[in-house]
Amino acid sequence: MLPSLDEPLATRLATIALSHVEREYPNKPGHVLNGPGDARTPAALHPVFFGSFDWHSCVHAHWMLARLLRRFPGMEPTPAIRGLFARRLTPEAVAGEVAYLAAPGSRGFERPYGWGWLLALAAELAHHRSEPWSATLAPLAEAFAQRFRDFLPIATYPVRVGTHPNTAFGLLMAADHMAGDLPLLRATTLRWYGADRDCPAWGEPSGDDFLSSTLIEAACMARLMPEGEFGPWFDAFLPRIAQGEPATLFAPARVSDRTDGKIAHLDGLNLSRAWCWRRLAATLPPGDPRRAPMEATAARHLEAGLPHLAGHYMGEHWLASFAVLALEG
Repeated sequence: MLPSLDEPLATRLATIALSHVEREYPNKPGHVLNGPGDARTPAALHPVFFGSFDWHSCVHAHWMLARLLRRFPGMEPTPAIRGLFARRLTPEAVAGEVAYLAAPGSRGFERPYGWGWLLALAAELAHHRSEPWSATLAPLAEAFAQRFRDFLPIATYPVRVGTHPNTAFGLLMAADHMAGDLPLLRATTLRWYGADRDCPAWGEPSGDDFLSSTLIEAACMARLMPEGEFGPWFDAFLPRIAQGEPATLFAPARVSDRTDGKIAHLDGLNLSRAWCWRRLAATLPPGDPRRAPMEATAARHLEAGLPHLAGHYMGEHWLASFAVLALEG
């Protein structure tokens, strides 16, 4: 039985995020220095998203808080979340984030992982219709949407690694906000992945994966392929799921040292695999023989990842967001 996202767990996850989303240090900047004047503090560089160890983790912490606030508006951390958004999501602060993107050397900033998460945040904030948050973030969301529009036509090849450069993850996270650009996103995914067959997943997991390059590709295709076309593609892409193959996709990763930031990524791999297995199982009809092993595999991965969301900052600054993805499927 898969655990569910209930209010006590949502409260715990929100509390974790609130403990670091405005914590400026330690900080890992993704910053190009063009001169001595560019050596500035994280908060000076990024007036909204300076916390949570790095920019993208701060973005998806905000996404998670907005998501939990919508799901559980009466939970105990609600006033703190609203206070955070009032402080951080201001027109002046967002303008500072937009200005950063115009700096020399910022063209590839957070591509595509942070781009996708920022647009996922924008899509989530749009559900909070009585609040100004979506309109306030809109200039930054449009800047990143335009970066996708500029980048995808020149991206001859996908990036298939299990870390931040993975292109399938970026498109999957951007898709809801970029619904008006669906033809571009769809054409890109088909160009990149449409001919893929019988994936062996032989390189998974590597030592610092937090995404399954195989499963995130399939989840991206499920989201973006035309209706009716995903099923045959998926049948050919992973033809032996009912037999538990490729076996490496069915076994949770072992995490040997959670104080090592790269090795701690593997807790995220377990959570993101659970998310993907659940999403993919939901595309199949109820009697499909693949559903049961896929859902059981998701449960095993979720069980392996959920106990390790806090305890050391190398995982604590980001894992809760992936737990929400996995719990919601």
